[in-house]
Amino acid sequence: MHPIYALWAHPRSMSTAIERIMRERGDLDCAHEPFMYDYYVHRRAGQMPHFDVRADHPQEYSDIRDMLFERAKHQPVFIKDMSYYVMPHILGDSAFQGRLHNAFLVRRPRAAIVSYHKIDPECSCEEIGIAAQLDHAQGLAAQGDTPLVIRSEDVRANPQGMMSALWRAWGLAEADHAFNWQCEAPKDWQQVEGWHAKTMQTQGIEPPDPNAEENERRKFDALAAQVPKLETYLATHEPAYQTLSDMALSANS
Repeated sequence: MHPIYALWAHPRSMSTAIERIMRERGDLDCAHEPFMYDYYVHRRAGQMPHFDVRADHPQEYSDIRDMLFERAKHQPVFIKDMSYYVMPHILGDSAFQGRLHNAFLVRRPRAAIVSYHKIDPECSCEEIGIAAQLDHAQGLAAQGDTPLVIRSEDVRANPQGMMSALWRAWGLAEADHAFNWQCEAPKDWQQVEGWHAKTMQTQGIEPPDPNAEENERRKFDALAAQVPKLETYLATHEPAYQTLSDMALSANS
């Protein structure tokens, strides 16, 4: 059996760009949010726009997990997924947890909320996703699995340095070629193409905007003035973000 590497993200956290890097490595079998089928299709816990459901994809949590086990018989597996899809029941799944190398990706919540609301104005507070990540990370810590955390802003500022830090923590080899995206966009992204059009059309991570945080605050305040519930979303997820951010790896880790 090969290992399974899991990046637990939240929507609009730049996770798809990082998944693209992991795919470009060429040594991993990559799965794009397989557990969204349990959350959105099997349990119907929410409504996801721009989602073309594949009839051949397993829908229940246990069947999705078993699919990943099967794929890991042949080569190492990488999944990018969301903690709110699998919490809290994943913490009681010792067979699965024993196979996973976990990491968490976070982005400043004002930016993530504005970006998510643009695509799905009906998104729920749970779907912002950061609070579930913290519960997930703390649950793993209570079981003796120290969480690895990376910030999307750090990856944007130093893609190779931050990804190298994650790969070292996971015991993966360096892969300098993975930062210049030459392969075609993955076919399994087509089921959620409306979410990832920009990443599908670019060939690498764009450099950061030096005024990003100021612009994020301005855009959030303007949107929240029109949609007051977003202030509640921010109040729910900002403390979780701060706690996770304080755990984050540096490029020298």
